[in-house]
Amino acid sequence: MALLEVKQLTKNFGGLMANDHVDLQVIEGEIVGLIGPNGAGKTTLFNCISGFYPLTSGQVFFKGEDITGLPSNEICLKGIARTFQIVRVFKDLPVLDNIMVGAFNRTGSSSVARKKAMEVLDFCGLMPKKGMPAGGLTIADKKRLEVAKAFATGPSLLMLDEAMAGLNQTETAEAVELVKKIRQSGVTVLLVEHVMEVVMPISNRVVVLDYGRKIAEDTPQKVINNEEVIKAYLGDKYHASRRTN
Repeated sequence: MALLEVKQLTKNFGGLMANDHVDLQVIEGEIVGLIGPNGAGKTTLFNCISGFYPLTSGQVFFKGEDITGLPSNEICLKGIARTFQIVRVFKDLPVLDNIMVGAFNRTGSSSVARKKAMEVLDFCGLMPKKGMPAGGLTIADKKRLEVAKAFATGPSLLMLDEAMAGLNQTETAEAVELVKKIRQSGVTVLLVEHVMEVVMPISNRVVVLDYGRKIAEDTPQKVINNEEVIKAYLGDKYHASRRTN
């Protein structure tokens, strides 16, 4: 049984069909990459799965349970956490307090939330920054904090929306290691990412959206050789570079 199963998910905004009967499965323990051009419907799909947008039609199942239509806070309690393209830190609060906000998803106790947040701080490499106001962090650390807040909610599935966008090569490599570490901890990962050199090596499977439709789903190697994907998104230049490497 899939950890996450999306069936015929459709989302319309007036006359615009942002997601067009999308089917998707994520198996426990996988890292699944979700790619496609800007405007392909990737973030909309995240918003529908996580309860931020109501579906026009279709169903979402998590651990075999139909969670279609549940509000985002209930879906988070079920075990789905997500980050946002634009980081949403509480800029005036210390890093530790930001992560405690996520930890309160599982407890009403400040001491328990603080203990969990300290563990996540250490896990995510943010311990030296624990007392800093979140607004003063670098973009790389803000993105790391965004991941840490979501991870602190205690998810079974973590959905990362462009968690590596805007990072330099060193920061990207560090972010990739964090994603691998999260998966090794037992959390399944679904990630939207535009940096192909990142998503392809770490993904077990890659799903490709274009104009709201799923046009491909396969192993990274097969996806990069898919003619429709090359035409819609990767381009001949990327494909040629992969063949020569």
